[in-house]
Amino acid sequence: MPASGRQNTDLSPQDCDVLRRLACELAQVAQQGVHKDKARLWTALNALDPTRPLVLIDQIPWHEMNVGDELDLQCTGPWARQHEQSLRRTLYQWRHMPADMVVPEYVSCPLAITNTGYGLAEDVDVVRTDPASSVVSRHFHRQIIEPADIEKIQMPRVSLDPAATDARFHRMQEVYAGILPVRKEGIKHIWYTPWDELIRWWGVEEAMMDLVLRPEMVHEAVARCAASMNSGLDQMEKLNLLSLGNDHTIIGSGGYGFSSQLPAEGFDPRHVRPIDNWGCSNAQIFSQVSPEMHWDFALRHDIPWLSRWGLNYYGCCEPLHHKVDILRRIPRLRKISMSPWIDVDKAVEAVGADFVFSCKPNPAILAEDTWRPRQARAELRAVLEKARPCRVEIILKDISTVRCQPQRLWQWQEMAMELAEQFAP
Repeated sequence: MPASGRQNTDLSPQDCDVLRRLACELAQVAQQGVHKDKARLWTALNALDPTRPLVLIDQIPWHEMNVGDELDLQCTGPWARQHEQSLRRTLYQWRHMPADMVVPEYVSCPLAITNTGYGLAEDVDVVRTDPASSVVSRHFHRQIIEPADIEKIQMPRVSLDPAATDARFHRMQEVYAGILPVRKEGIKHIWYTPWDELIRWWGVEEAMMDLVLRPEMVHEAVARCAASMNSGLDQMEKLNLLSLGNDHTIIGSGGYGFSSQLPAEGFDPRHVRPIDNWGCSNAQIFSQVSPEMHWDFALRHDIPWLSRWGLNYYGCCEPLHHKVDILRRIPRLRKISMSPWIDVDKAVEAVGADFVFSCKPNPAILAEDTWRPRQARAELRAVLEKARPCRVEIILKDISTVRCQPQRLWQWQEMAMELAEQFAP
């Protein structure tokens, strides 16, 4: 659950000039008709209509992307630098690797929301191979050892600071006046991933062993995580903190949320409900767990959460080609993540045209000593050939490095878009 409180929005005239110049560039990009065309394609895909595969690049190693000083920050104030970074990255991606990205014609002002979360934070040792990269190795110190420790998982307290929201909103209106409109936006999408949290508190090996050794304790812990998340969502809905995410919001580990089926019947634009939005879940740590145990220790605990949303996305890095039968129990499931480790033939047969096949090419090819674009093309083409019966999105993510050669990613994008056009129905 995102948390956002008070910020110092002071900025110098020079910082304001930088932001306005970048905003003017972004406004020119956003006004291009191609974005409405791409939005229609995403809407069709999410309705399971026949479309060409759609392509999106996410989780980019920005510390390796700078070319010609395009990403150098010129602002001095922290708040201004945060905005500048977002603007520069959007413009950079549009110039070099847009794929099927959609640039909105407004600037989002997030509500100043505070969320105490689970009450537990990871206690971790971190090892870095690249000090500029966010990709690190972690060793978790256990905090859940005995059944009594499960009580450390708390129910959250969610609150809104209207004054902080208004201060931020008015400052943004001043900065972007006459260039881009500013919209107040609440929470548009929530990653529901209790197992991503549990292994940080429990330890990976210990949690997996306890599926067998102490199953009742595991069930109790997962149920408490679920209760915490649902309690937080109840408060968000009561406080009217949700905003519609049937737009350029990235859903789960997949593509955009554009949908003609959301919001749901009975929608009141003054009060967004979970049923008007996308939900998601995954259990990445269950990659080698059987379908039966995946259902028992993860998915059945997810169902009360997933039942609250209008459409659902499931999965991330875990291979799910042999688990589609249990995923069909998810209410209004629309997209399934298909990681680089799936059996493509089995996945295509299981998914068919019933769900969006959210294809995740292996980003490791971008990290090799020598860039092999022909091999990258061959790998993606092989999947697309087999996935012809499916509704496909291609999501390149988890890119830890391109060996400081951003052109690799630009070329991958060109290749993927060429193939996507070739596989149009």
